[in-house]
Amino acid sequence: MAEAKYKILIVEDDPDVAEMLNAYFRVQGYEVFTVNWGEDGVRAGQTVSPDIIILDIRLPDIDGFEVARRLRADRRTREIPIIFLTEKRERVDRLQGFEVGADDYITKPFDVQELRLRVRNALKRISQGSLTNPVSGLPEGPLVDERLSEAIHKSGWALLHISIIHLDAFREAYGFVASDDVMRAISLMIHNTIKETNASEDFLGHISPTDFIVMMPPDSMNAFREKIRSRLEQSLDYFYPIKDRERASKMPDRLAIKVTDVPPVFGKYSSVEQLRKDLLGK
Repeated sequence: MAEAKYKILIVEDDPDVAEMLNAYFRVQGYEVFTVNWGEDGVRAGQTVSPDIIILDIRLPDIDGFEVARRLRADRRTREIPIIFLTEKRERVDRLQGFEVGADDYITKPFDVQELRLRVRNALKRISQGSLTNPVSGLPEGPLVDERLSEAIHKSGWALLHISIIHLDAFREAYGFVASDDVMRAISLMIHNTIKETNASEDFLGHISPTDFIVMMPPDSMNAFREKIRSRLEQSLDYFYPIKDRERASKMPDRLAIKVTDVPPVFGKYSSVEQLRKDLLGK
């Protein structure tokens, strides 16, 4: 059951899907509102003040992208998490959804248990003020920005950027729970390897859901870098089911790890936002 009486707004034009989601989330303890048209979704977002919105992309009037744009442009609704419902084959929909401010997406036909977990994680992230990632438990948002600001304004820090590549493709093939297991395992390996370096000071956090930043003194970074690169690369095959491991090694979108040294940032940046953009290539 939901821990609090959170309000969910469902914008879905298929009456069967809308009714099923309404009944399912009510049983889970949520207060649920459903509308079938995009314009009604915008109005309901402003009047109901939901804690989260489940938004179909294909609607009979304006599409879900336009609904999201309007919600994000309104100060009353700009912070409400949005989970898009989209067709699995249409990757461009997912990318466009993130561009207009979606927090997550789920593909049709979807597993309602997976959707429940995504709703729970999004609400947990909001309730924690986006201080920790709901999957890995590592710092994100303001906590990470605070440490990056320290690196910008104080010498003596080395930064390492670690990225999980193709996690979206893995999620599509094996599901939400399996991809979360990958995230948790990799987070734990990085954390344990940091502990083994015996660095006098260190920090590990997220700069995106699939990107980690490690901070530690420069004299500790060399040993850590080589050790974590080796460990992570050797672990990747084991995330795949045994029957798929040989085939996975030949996939163009196979899980991969990218470990990148960050050039010295002390005195180079005037804001954390600039540093984030450089790290994430945006």
